[in-house]
Amino acid sequence: MEYTIAVLKGDGIGPEIVNETIKVLDAVSEKTGIQFEFQDYLLGGAAYDQTGSPLPEETVAGCKNADAVLLGAVGGERWDTLPASLRPEAGLLGIRKALGLYANLRHVKIFEPLRNSSPLKNELIAHGLDIMIVRELTGGIYFGKKGREGEDTAFDTERYSRFEVERIARTAFGLAQKRAKRLCSVDKANVLESSRLWREVVIETATDYPDVALSHMYVDNCAMQLIRNPGQFDVVVTSNMFGDILSDEASMLSGSIGMLASASLANGAFGLYEPIHGSAPDIAGQNKANPLATVLSASMMLRYSLGEAVAADLIDNAVEAVLKAFRTADIYEEGFTLVSCSEMGDRVAALLRA
Repeated sequence: MEYTIAVLKGDGIGPEIVNETIKVLDAVSEKTGIQFEFQDYLLGGAAYDQTGSPLPEETVAGCKNADAVLLGAVGGERWDTLPASLRPEAGLLGIRKALGLYANLRHVKIFEPLRNSSPLKNELIAHGLDIMIVRELTGGIYFGKKGREGEDTAFDTERYSRFEVERIARTAFGLAQKRAKRLCSVDKANVLESSRLWREVVIETATDYPDVALSHMYVDNCAMQLIRNPGQFDVVVTSNMFGDILSDEASMLSGSIGMLASASLANGAFGLYEPIHGSAPDIAGQNKANPLATVLSASMMLRYSLGEAVAADLIDNAVEAVLKAFRTADIYEEGFTLVSCSEMGDRVAALLRA
């Protein structure tokens, strides 16, 4: 099979981590015969610098014509003084909207060699850690009405429709069916009217998935339970803002935010894949970044958009094997070999070719 991948390297460390991921995918190609055509497009600050827009029309068109999209990271202090509509983050929100990416999947998994890197006590992760957080991506407070009333008052509106909630709920139920058949819906239904609608719709949708055990949890309790007893969770579904916060919290359970991959899915199999960390401009160009979250995002791309589960498993297994001996600075422990960004990519690719 041959697949066209739109590549958005972005800003900061984005080009470095994406280059290493392409190196790994080239090794996958040699190992499996799967062919990739990589097409580069601009997004974020890099796009603004060259075109005056953080999201050029050419980028949108190229992504729509691809089988999947691989993204590095966007943003940096050098663009912070721009109007909101021209900042790199506007390009990221814009591409999500343009591609209809409504479901964000963040896979929180602890690799056995990284067990000691987790801030949690060993007994809390003795049986491993494997949580899929499903975040609604195109609604809620980030996209609701917002504004200022005079100089001293500002507002942001949390808004959800029945359609938006049902759509993300069905995605989460479908994932739960393929895993341990447990789904926890997270809201703030004791306070927020939008959360009361959220809970109503999730309960209604659950009747179509009788094999999945559904539970509900308030977001503040969920934040505590992720630390207290993370093993109770399998699939978690929640709103845009709650998912943004909870998934970043959960990322540290895996040992480093540099290890957490994500997928943003549209209807069907199409998706955009990126690490959850930022552009880290303070280390950009220094060959220090951890590329593994982006590499693992490519694994998710193979699994969810391209239907190449065997190739995805090859990447996951190679990453776990490499971590037994080699570490980038963010996950370094005494007794391991410290490697650069490019060296980590080399190690994973070499294992895939072996």
